[in-house]
Order: sequence, then C-alpha cells, then structure tokens
Amino acid sequence: MKDLRDCFVMNDGNKIPCVGFGTFKIPDGDATYGCVREALKLGYRHIDTAFVYGNEQSVGKAVADSKIPREEIFVTSKLWGTDRGYKSALEGFEKSRKNLGLDYIDLFLIHWPANAKNYSDWQQINCDTWKAFEEIKASGKVKSIGLSNFLPHHILSILEKCTVKPAVDQVEMHPGYPQFDVIAFCKENDILVEAYRPLGRGEVLVNEEFVAMAHKYGKTPAQLAVRWALQHGAVPLPKSVRGDRMAENADVFDFEISLSDMYFIDYMHPFGGRGQHPDEADF
Repeated sequence: MKDLRDCFVMNDGNKIPCVGFGTFKIPDGDATYGCVREALKLGYRHIDTAFVYGNEQSVGKAVADSKIPREEIFVTSKLWGTDRGYKSALEGFEKSRKNLGLDYIDLFLIHWPANAKNYSDWQQINCDTWKAFEEIKASGKVKSIGLSNFLPHHILSILEKCTVKPAVDQVEMHPGYPQFDVIAFCKENDILVEAYRPLGRGEVLVNEEFVAMAHKYGKTPAQLAVRWALQHGAVPLPKSVRGDRMAENADVFDFEISLSDMYFIDYMHPFGGRGQHPDEADF
C-alpha cells in the first residue's frame, strides 16, 4: 500500500480503500459535515458511518458537496439491531440510503449480531437479516455486504446458509486487543477484517511501551497503530475531529514495522478500551 487510495480487494471482487475515516460519536450537522469534507480534502476516500450514529445525512451531504466523482468515494453504513430480520432489514437499508441521499451504498453491514443472550432463535434472525442483505445487493443498491462485531460462531451460522459470502467483518482491533481468533477465522474464510477503534480509545497513545516503539520509527503512536493494523491485512478506521490528526493518521505509508516488532506488539499485555462483547450486548 502506497497511499490512502490504494485498495484491498474483497471476496466479491470489489475494491475497498485501505484506510477509512470513522465518524462514530461525531455529532450530526456542521461537525460531521466539516470533518468528512476535511478528510476528503486530505485524500481519504473511505468514509464509515452507521444509522445509529445519527450522522448519515451530514456524511451524505459532505460526499455530494465535495464534487469528487461518486465512484471514487467508498461509503459504508450499518443496520442497527432494531431493524434485524428480513422485512425490517429491507426497510432499515432504505432509511440509511435515504439519509445518505445516495443512489447506492458501497458497503452495508449488520452492525451487531443477534445473540443467544437475548434471542433463542438468534441464528435464524441473523440468517433472515442476511437474506435481506443478499436481495439488496442483487438490486444494485449496495455494492458489497458484510458484518460488524460478529465472532466466529456468529459468522459460521451465516456461512452455513448464505448464497453470498460476507465481504468483511468490522471488529474492534488494536494493539492490546488484537482479536487474533476472529482475524484467523476471517482469513480462513476469505473475509476481510476492518479494524474500528484502532487507537484503543486513545490508550495506545499513552502506553509507555507502545510510545517507545513509535519513537523508534520516528512516528507517533497513532501512526504505529494504524500501520500495525494494515500489516495484519486489516482496514483501519481511525477517527478524529482535528485536521492535523486526520493527516497524521494517514501518514503511514513511508515505513514498515519489522517482523520482530510486529510480534512484540501482537503479544503486548492487554490494554486499551473495549466495548460491549457481542455475546453480552443488549442491543
């Protein structure tokens, strides 16, 4: 990978820019609009949002107002848990597409799996949702479909019945919380991993061992974390509301982490914030 516009190729043959710009917790309106416009100016071509973020409209407006050809910008959104199930998923997709104001969405994900804690028929719910996703893809309204926060046992229930294999699984992944079991399963099944929260809620920025490693490369801890994800074949989705930090997070193509240092980072003592566990989430 040489720059932000270089791409991974997903299992459906579609390309996805290798680093994305995340918009989680950026308020709708001027904040999201300004951040996405700035990210696009800096060269980002992959914007990640979700229905539950509440900022799809501002993301769509920023994409439209950028005047960058639509086919050059990769937009991801996600279906929230209240829209799981076949009919609800079809309706949920249309809500996101309307919010974004786009003729098509590049990648649409099931945001969280139904789990055994909350649903006795969780496998069927996920499969019914996925059936709707397959129909949406066939319609041409979305280019690629995938998953988010799905663990191997959740993914397996989809793979056993699907016609279209999930293109990606977007999971929390960062130094201190590498989720190698998920990564290994996805690689075995030709599913691309996307790494959200690649800076571990900011804790990679202050971990003494990680900071020292970054200094060794003449880079910031954020840059080292983004590069680490890339070298694991994952698509990192860093987020910032500051233009200088957006630029910093993108400046990761002029160095390579050695194999020995990758190993050291891989097996650092666990650190970094972690969100809800997919089997424990109540949404």
